[in-house]
Amino acid sequence: MDFYSELEIALFSADINTKELIVNRAISYCLRTDEHVCSFEPKVQEEPSYAQICKIVPPKELPKRKDFNSKDGLIALVHSITHIEFSAIDLAIDAVYRFPNMPTDYKLDWLIVAQDEIRHFRMLLEILNKLGAEYGDLPVHKGLFEMAYKTKQNIIERMAVIPRYFEASGLDVNPKITAKLQNFKSNPIVAELLEALDIIYNEEIDHVSKGDLWFKYLCDIENSDYQDRYLEIINKYKLIGRASNFDIEGRKKAGFSCSELIALGAKECS
Repeated sequence: MDFYSELEIALFSADINTKELIVNRAISYCLRTDEHVCSFEPKVQEEPSYAQICKIVPPKELPKRKDFNSKDGLIALVHSITHIEFSAIDLAIDAVYRFPNMPTDYKLDWLIVAQDEIRHFRMLLEILNKLGAEYGDLPVHKGLFEMAYKTKQNIIERMAVIPRYFEASGLDVNPKITAKLQNFKSNPIVAELLEALDIIYNEEIDHVSKGDLWFKYLCDIENSDYQDRYLEIINKYKLIGRASNFDIEGRKKAGFSCSELIALGAKECS
């Protein structure tokens, strides 16, 4: 396998089948080979792969997704989550492609995350199709891509900002959406969506945990304090204070300490 050339194809392609095939091949490759990098130079990705199939707009122009009792409201909700999962596929692939000097265990971790995100995307796409919609029918934003772009040359910042900030924020949001959807679970599609969200939530804890592990691995190399370094990075990107209503238990399972959560703005943690 021409490991990085194929990952590049997967990253830049908008075709989910292409991504899945290459990710599966890359996992098999890493399981039998300790990758050694010679002269590979990752390409800068100026636009996300989904720009080929989605109209990208500023967040304020996105469709509202408050009315979960209507077909249009459900489509808007499911489309937005489907988009997050598609974005997460590329973020996981990019974590391997863009930082080739990391250990093989790191590469395996993020390829397995990509594999999970592909499965999540397919689950949600099936629900979206049952609602009579397709991924790309509604506009999307590229906030996650922009943050990945800003951290493209600094892996410790990437681990702090993407899995440990944005994916951890997904842990905070998931239970709130689930609670609202409970009122409409007599709808079979909503019941199916609730099952999918439960799977995603539990597996995202593992994804954030992987980000936590590799962030702390890089802090140890720097000989820096985990909490201080994390706060420094998210302050740099003006993310501090943007979220404080934390899913405490989920974040603790993923590696956050109570002292850190209090420092981030949690009212209490035990």
